Amino acid sequence: MTLAHDVAGVGPGLLLLHSTVCDRRMWDPQWAALQGAGFRLVRCDFRGFGETPVPSGPYNEAEDVVGVLDAVGLDTVAVVGASHGGRVALELAARWPDRVSKLALVCSGMPGLEPGDALGTLWSQEEACLEAGDVDGAVEVNVSGFLGPEASEATRAHVSLMQRHAFDVQLAAEDEYPTNDVPFSLSTVTAPTLVVSGAKDLPEFLDVAERLGGQLPDARTVELPWAGHLPTLERPDELNTLLTDYLQSA
Repeated sequence: MTLAHDVAGVGPGLLLLHSTVCDRRMWDPQWAALQGAGFRLVRCDFRGFGETPVPSGPYNEAEDVVGVLDAVGLDTVAVVGASHGGRVALELAARWPDRVSKLALVCSGMPGLEPGDALGTLWSQEEACLEAGDVDGAVEVNVSGFLGPEASEATRAHVSLMQRHAFDVQLAAEDEYPTNDVPFSLSTVTAPTLVVSGAKDLPEFLDVAERLGGQLPDARTVELPWAGHLPTLERPDELNTLLTDYLQSA
């Protein structure tokens, strides 16, 4: 199965991987700007998000993404990954290093991320709402927990729409299938990497950013003092400039 995806623009390939609070529509504020910067863009929905159905058996998200790249004829791409999309981007860059020219990880996850008090509490609140049949409450837990104070009401509504759709699709599924986790080492990542974090994000993700900055072979870190977990949506113009400057640099 090929993930639902969009392709637009002309130039070097640039793959955008979404947070699991959202779907591929989270990149709407970047879509025109990054095309205008001279990239051929690809964005896709992971299984159970956006327009991609829930899985029908065990699956691997990085392998799904490779399938999209093959389908659109891109051998090598730069990759921007947000949150869980950053975790998938890391696996892609570690297992297929020749296919990833640059990485930008925005409030990224990573293998072995364990929830501390903050993330654990958020997940517990989400689960309690879903067990009580309060899907709207679960949506609000995620919107309030992940979007920072710079997010507009329109942005909050946009994230609510994407998160609600994901819950509706996933809760309607008859079966739930696990991911096929493949061990990989960050030491095999060869792509230069920009690690972006938000000072107002959950502490678990700030810890991930620090660890990635220290463990990836060629990484630099940027902390945004105003940002929560989804800065590409909170201040899109600022992130468009940051990402474009990085992706176009030698």
